[in-house]
Amino acid sequence: MTATLERAAAPTLDDHDYGRVAFWDPRAECTMVMASPSAAPLLFAEYHRGAVEKYARFGVGDLIDADVQRCADDTALFWALVELDGRVVGGVRGKGPLRSPEDSHAIVEWAGQPGASDVRELIAERLPLGVMEMKAAWLTKDPVVGRHRAKMIARTAFHAMALLDIDFCMATSAAHSLDQWRSSGGVVAAIPATPYPNERYQTKMMWWDRRTFAVHGEPDQVAATFREMANVRQSRRARRAEGLIQPVPPTSLYPPRRPARQDPGPLRVAPKFAFEESA
Repeated sequence: MTATLERAAAPTLDDHDYGRVAFWDPRAECTMVMASPSAAPLLFAEYHRGAVEKYARFGVGDLIDADVQRCADDTALFWALVELDGRVVGGVRGKGPLRSPEDSHAIVEWAGQPGASDVRELIAERLPLGVMEMKAAWLTKDPVVGRHRAKMIARTAFHAMALLDIDFCMATSAAHSLDQWRSSGGVVAAIPATPYPNERYQTKMMWWDRRTFAVHGEPDQVAATFREMANVRQSRRARRAEGLIQPVPPTSLYPPRRPARQDPGPLRVAPKFAFEESA
């Protein structure tokens, strides 16, 4: 049985104006911009438009709220991949830090399915260490640089960890697309897949742990992750020095961290799935 822990109310990112952070990847030949929707509303609208179109093309358009403002209100941070000509060619958004399992869409995805209680427990036991849920990832197919761009998106979880000083990010994804997420150290939870959004899909849950990702990730991904996390921290320190944001006491975001003996420990790992690149 998982103990229920009372969490402090977390301020929104917009309350502290974290602005934008950008990363250029020469192998991917594009720039990744991380921002809150309010800091970059036009860019968020472009990301959102691409997500709506991409999901509709696969016949799962209902998974994306077509109203850009409602989607923005549900988004703490988003990442957009921008080509040199300014076109947005992919991205992902993050919701959190979660305050309860019910904040996560995974609860809906596993409702009435085997593993539903495990999903709730996995989220609940990690909440005191900080959890962000990654959602609505999409990428324009490119035979030359597509693989490198997918790896950029797979690293986004750690930008949020560096900015918010949290330990976990979580996402749900169809089993056939998990390998691109594994590259950055994601670990598949050993719970039954759920047929969501319909029987054509076998959706699994994946977790990233800031403390152990280097053990599971590909060496080039781990090195790039460390560089980008350092850039996020440096950018945040510079903005504090300029008086653009104020330091946030950790206890205003999260309750005190649990003692080490209550640490949730490593996830149970499920067998690997074959990866098939989606269109």
